[in-house]
Amino acid sequence: MFASLHTSDYAIGHMPLRGTPRRLLAGISTALAVRRQRAELARLPETLLADLGLTRAEALAEAQRPLWDVPARWRA
Repeated sequence: MFASLHTSDYAIGHMPLRGTPRRLLAGISTALAVRRQRAELARLPETLLADLGLTRAEALAEAQRPLWDVPARWRA
């Protein structure tokens, strides 16, 4: 009886997440981080943008890119 209870417990919800659910959560997390970082970039003052070697136009163009437009290594 113990073995069957333990087995049913394991099957119901104690298995680690793998594959699609984990990748979906990672993708959502990455998209939110990208959105936040691009919004912060667009709000930087001219002096900080100059320190980064960017113009206001470049910063705004980056901020307007779609969420899925990120380097491939971020999506891995």
